Amino acid sequence: MKKPNKRKIINDPVFGFINIPSEFLYDLIQHPYFQRLHRIKQLGLSSYVYPGAQHTRMQHSLGAMHLMGEAITQLRQQGHDISSAEAEAVRACILLHDIGHGPFSHALEHSLVNDISHEEISLLLMQSLNVAFENKLDLAIDIFKGSYPKRFLHQLVSGQLDMDRLDYLSRDSFFSGVSEGIIGAARIIKMLNLHDDELVVDIKGIYSIEKFLVARRLMYWQVYLHKTSVAAEKMLVNILKRAKELALQGEILFATPALNYFLYNTISKNSFINSDEALTHFVMLDDSDLISAIKVWSNHSDKVLSILCRDFTNRKLFKVDVNTASVTSEVYNEYLHQYMQYFDISKHEASYFLGDEIVSTDTYSAEDDNINILLKDGTVKDIADVSDMLNIQVLTKKVEKYFFCHYKI
Repeated sequence: MKKPNKRKIINDPVFGFINIPSEFLYDLIQHPYFQRLHRIKQLGLSSYVYPGAQHTRMQHSLGAMHLMGEAITQLRQQGHDISSAEAEAVRACILLHDIGHGPFSHALEHSLVNDISHEEISLLLMQSLNVAFENKLDLAIDIFKGSYPKRFLHQLVSGQLDMDRLDYLSRDSFFSGVSEGIIGAARIIKMLNLHDDELVVDIKGIYSIEKFLVARRLMYWQVYLHKTSVAAEKMLVNILKRAKELALQGEILFATPALNYFLYNTISKNSFINSDEALTHFVMLDDSDLISAIKVWSNHSDKVLSILCRDFTNRKLFKVDVNTASVTSEVYNEYLHQYMQYFDISKHEASYFLGDEIVSTDTYSAEDDNINILLKDGTVKDIADVSDMLNIQVLTKKVEKYFFCHYKI
């Protein structure tokens, strides 16, 4: 019997044809853990603002794998040694970097699951896959954790200029239609080099990096932290918190088996570490579990849950006030009393119609990871010291905004 051809080519709307360079990477893509990303939107609830933002985390992961291949080719052309095993491992690493994301990005982390991030779940899933693939992911896991001696490989996965960011800025800009996020990913990759095992950018690429940083800042405030997206996520978080509260009180709620597990059990990091049960149910969760439940809960007898679900489904979202500081307790309590009277509910129930959110971004922080520029004389300097743009100094400052979300009656 003829062996099936696993050297596939995928037609990507952002980067054109994406090659899957090995059978092992193809098998990872075909695994149910990865295929689940096909059912999770990359931008969560941003489609409430930008209707075109319907792309998935699977598309993003494939794009990041493609860019990783381009970066490997570039660094090899610069004379740096990257073995075939390392090249495949770092591709596998970037392919799986988002595998631990729950439905609608971070909503699950803030409502149904405690004390564990999607990065930690990604690592647990990679370790589980490593068992299934007979330890073929050992090197990829070391790169993911940053414990592999060649530090630049980890920087390509998670750093200021990683392939994750290069893809999501290009992809999110493309699908949302926000042209301010367009970056020269190909140009940036062509300017990559290494110095003392650290990723650097040739001085010729400095303007592309400046544009990348400005684009990232604009995308954060215009897309990722858009006040309507924040309001939608806050509403979703409150829905899930109310549902979980009712479930733990013994209320019978419609839910798929996977969602039922997270509603009717208190799930923490230890739940994932000490048992396979939490991870088994997690990999069965995707956006459709939450959407189907919310549609059914719209007719639930609990007034808080049904109102929030019905309005979330019909895009009657929280109103958002953007402030320079948190609202006072007097303002907060005034809204609570309005809801108590309007809906004839308790003060605790009224709290589900409100939400405070502090959003911040510093776009570029050398404390996290430098963007180092390789000068013509062979020396290396941080971009903040080389750039003559005022914007770089502005981008290093942390900006905080206080979003006060409240139900409009």
